[in-house]
Amino acid sequence: MSTTQERWSLPAERRIALAAGLVALAVFGAAWALLHRGFYRRDQIIDTPVYQRYGDAMLDGQVPYLDFRVEYPPAALPVFLLPAIGDRHDPAIYRRNFERLMVLCGLLAIAGAAIALGALRAEPERLLAALGFAALTPLALGSVILTRFDLWPTALLVLGLAAVLAEHRRTGLGVLGLAAAAKIFPVVVVPPALVYVWRRHGRREALLCAAVFAGVVAIIFLPFVRLSPGGVWDSLHRQADRPLQIESLGSSFLLVAHQLGAWTVHLDLSHGSQNQGGSLANALAVIQSVVQALVVVALWVAFARGPATPERLVRYSAAGVAAFIAFGKVLSPQFLIWLLPLVPLVRGRRGLAASAVLALALVLTQLWFPYRYWRLALHQDAIASWLVFARDLVLVALVLVLAIPRRGRARTT
Repeated sequence: MSTTQERWSLPAERRIALAAGLVALAVFGAAWALLHRGFYRRDQIIDTPVYQRYGDAMLDGQVPYLDFRVEYPPAALPVFLLPAIGDRHDPAIYRRNFERLMVLCGLLAIAGAAIALGALRAEPERLLAALGFAALTPLALGSVILTRFDLWPTALLVLGLAAVLAEHRRTGLGVLGLAAAAKIFPVVVVPPALVYVWRRHGRREALLCAAVFAGVVAIIFLPFVRLSPGGVWDSLHRQADRPLQIESLGSSFLLVAHQLGAWTVHLDLSHGSQNQGGSLANALAVIQSVVQALVVVALWVAFARGPATPERLVRYSAAGVAAFIAFGKVLSPQFLIWLLPLVPLVRGRRGLAASAVLALALVLTQLWFPYRYWRLALHQDAIASWLVFARDLVLVALVLVLAIPRRGRARTT
């Protein structure tokens, strides 16, 4: 290829990526609009009243963690506050404003995926397929995406990962720090990202990136820790201390055992969720937490032992987030939002298989949530119990599809 041709090839790639990204943004907007139509409007279970309570309290001059309890980390606070500005104490207006904010976060997540694919030099077919999948998956998951703030940390995670892939390493780790300070799960992407930087750019650069990540987290947390160390600790401890949530993998086995007459469910209505109680459920919660940590660490080690390629970073990042979800003692439907723009970034047949498995998990979730959720949580509905069990096994299968190495040359991808 001549020098002139090389000079023109990159802009052409960027034009294709830009066009694919713009189409995906439009498709995502259309999908979001459809979520307000037909059966999507039925039996919705919303979290916006909780968010509005936080936002109104902040507008009234109360300090989070000091004057009122907050369930989430500090970088989540802006998305609770902004929709409350203006007309106060009106749930309909707050929800409308919150959904508009989440649309922007969703568009940012799609844009981050497009940037990541551009950095991976994805061919046009891969660009269109991956971005189209990410844009349409809200329809497969359902109305839960409208009233949860998870698109905010998800967008930050994808943008941070995209920045690392595009060689803006310190910026990327800073954005990942912001993501982790909004909801803890993006932390699972950070060790592979630092290994990637270390292997490609040296120890000093990796340490600087780690310092940027830690600095961003510290800047966000420290003001609240100084004002109310007990309040911040209570927020973190409350999450870590949660019992076995009704939709988690261990609970789904108990739900199936209940349907087969081998177990009696003991409900534990605490921590703002519906959970399984009793000694066996408590033991399963501990076991799942240990398994979750072991699997995530094993994925970090597996990435570190192989070549530090951009494609492997994307794959192991998706696998780590999927494992964090699948094996956690808490598994809420909105957690699947974290995977929507991440899994389709994975290359080749593995990526197609992983996207298909994720789509199945999304559909299985929507078949019982929100329509059968209360029948499941309070009365252990048989259909919902089996659907939860199937969905949780599919999420484990997703981890395996993403994590298991292939033979020969494919092992490096």
